[in-house]
Amino acid sequence: MTTRPGISTIQTKVEHKQPISTAEAKWLFEQATDLQLQQLAQLRKEQHHPAKSATYLIMGIINYTNICVAGCDYCSFYKYPHQDGTYLLSFAQLRERVDKLQNLGASMIAFNGGFHPQLDIYHYAKLFRQVHQSYPELQFYDMTIAEFMFACKRAQVSYPQGAQLLKDAGVEWIPGGGAEILAESFRTRHSPGKYTVEDYTQAQREVLDSGLHSTATMVIGFDETLEERLIHLEQLRDFQDQQTSKLASFLCWTYKPYHNQLGGQELSSNSYLRWLAICRIYLHNFQHIRTSVLTKNEDALQGLLYGANDFDLPLEDEVTEKAGATISHDLEALLNTARQLGYQPIHRDPFKAQPPASPR
Repeated sequence: MTTRPGISTIQTKVEHKQPISTAEAKWLFEQATDLQLQQLAQLRKEQHHPAKSATYLIMGIINYTNICVAGCDYCSFYKYPHQDGTYLLSFAQLRERVDKLQNLGASMIAFNGGFHPQLDIYHYAKLFRQVHQSYPELQFYDMTIAEFMFACKRAQVSYPQGAQLLKDAGVEWIPGGGAEILAESFRTRHSPGKYTVEDYTQAQREVLDSGLHSTATMVIGFDETLEERLIHLEQLRDFQDQQTSKLASFLCWTYKPYHNQLGGQELSSNSYLRWLAICRIYLHNFQHIRTSVLTKNEDALQGLLYGANDFDLPLEDEVTEKAGATISHDLEALLNTARQLGYQPIHRDPFKAQPPASPR
């Protein structure tokens, strides 16, 4: 006879720095109160950070092309190569965008361009070498794992070879974009032009093993089931346990349902915050859990009460803006929201992954 999860059993596990089961995570999301989730998430967070710690980066995301052949039905940004309105920034145009973001205070700049059929890993290695030589004072997320996979396949090189090419060009980070929901059923429904979970996981493993840094990401609020969400978290936790080189952080954000094929309704802030707490409680082997100001604006800062310890202050991201995201450059107002919640946010350097805390 199977014993049903209960709050006291789960709390005991968290207090002893033990992982909770997937069934317990499901029960928490469906049955626990907001206050119970906050308390458990804060308890888990305090095993990695001081109680009132909060850090942030000022980041801009430059979308250097809108040409993409992945065909994901939830994307509002991409165009196929034959369509009107396509663009690919020249290096001079890219520099103008970087300069603009740097003048606005960005200390981290990310590049995101999708699956452009004419650009392979050699192109990106050359591009990123130029970028790093031109801006040695900045930190860059140079491309996502999904883009890296496509670019390697275009050039017919292995993931280890592709990672070495980028590393030789000065690249340090290939973050975990393109994950969305790491469940095959979800990817078959919505992004069959992307890669299988197994292939994605292997690419990220090779990136980490090469000495580059990466992150974990998740996007919720499509039509995914709770079971698919839990599959995603289980994949990440198992991956982190198996890796000697760890993923530096986990970021969850929300799908914006406007101007795309999938459509739907936007996920409420409360539902997002409850899930963020589940992520912190379940992902006991992730030191840094990040909340998404980009897609939830100032509401995302409530995530600090639900176990998050970090956030970005976004300056630009055409992909999410095309889908309905709004970005405020009143950064001080956003920081004041965090302060009003009892946190004193500290601007940080990019994370480097640390081994998870060991039980006392």
